[in-house]
Amino acid sequence: MSSTAKILADMKINPKGIRFNDLQKVCVYYFGKPRQSSSSHCVYKTPWLGDPRVNIQNSNSNGKAKYYQVKQVLLAIEKIEVVNDSRN
Repeated sequence: MSSTAKILADMKINPKGIRFNDLQKVCVYYFGKPRQSSSSHCVYKTPWLGDPRVNIQNSNSNGKAKYYQVKQVLLAIEKIEVVNDSRN
């Protein structure tokens, strides 16, 4: 299992225990390089209309990602996978 797949599995099991750096790796894998990463925020572009971005923030002093942002990333990945499955 690749490290991204392992992190993704961990995100689904325990979204509160994910490190911000691991969340970044997953976002880069699924969404590409962030369009903004100079501040504490990393903003990733998504391929759909409406709210076409995923925004994660490194502000937690213990290095953990914010729970609600992990859940948002999981929902965005699920949406990408549904779109990709419908194309095949």
